[in-house]
Amino acid sequence: MAQTEELFREDSTLRECAARLLRIDERGLLLDRTVFYPLGGGQAGDAGELLLADGRVIAIADTRKGKGEGAEGEILHLPAPGQEALLAGLQAGLAVTARLDWQRRHALMRFHSATHLLCALVPHPVDGCSITPSYARLDFHMTEALGKEELTAGLARLVEGAHPVSQAWISEAELDANPGLVRSMSVQPPRGMGRVRVLNIEGVDLQPCGGTHIANTAEIGPIFVTKIEKKSASTRRVVLGFADSAAG
Repeated sequence: MAQTEELFREDSTLRECAARLLRIDERGLLLDRTVFYPLGGGQAGDAGELLLADGRVIAIADTRKGKGEGAEGEILHLPAPGQEALLAGLQAGLAVTARLDWQRRHALMRFHSATHLLCALVPHPVDGCSITPSYARLDFHMTEALGKEELTAGLARLVEGAHPVSQAWISEAELDANPGLVRSMSVQPPRGMGRVRVLNIEGVDLQPCGGTHIANTAEIGPIFVTKIEKKSASTRRVVLGFADSAAG
């Protein structure tokens, strides 16, 4: 089993890294290490490019986790269509530079951290989540009504508070001893590694999370609630957008 070293887990600000190609097939390109985050936990997978030593560039449209027997720990870089001739000449062992589409990734980081602020403002379990470069949404398990203006004002207050954002690792036993840390009903922290990553927004929110985040809430920038929907009798959906309509 070939595992990919997940550099983004420890440092979300890394924009590129040197790596080696382990395998290329119809599933995608498997590297020994990467800064690309794979689709998971509600957050979209990264896009970007792989740079070859001879100057050629492979466009990467998406990133996914490996599936199936023996694929645990694999991160697959999915090439954009129309590059068949370029891909045909690649072989295992090739040295590459994996470079993110940083504007897109930074938007994902800002939105993901903003959803944690929203969790602090709406103290109800989350039963759905989607984080994209252009919007983010959370579905809360609740029956009470929510106000757009009130939540937007609350987000602005927490963003302007410039709260530091950090991460730490705790054991699975520690998580089991503190079940209240888990807010999501739909996505559970990954098990089996013996430890779980916890995101801490100082004085605001503390919960398990494997996604990528900014270092301070001020970095999120102006953000607002674009829509609140009643999805069912017990579900309220809150959608977020950037006030500047920018992706980075």
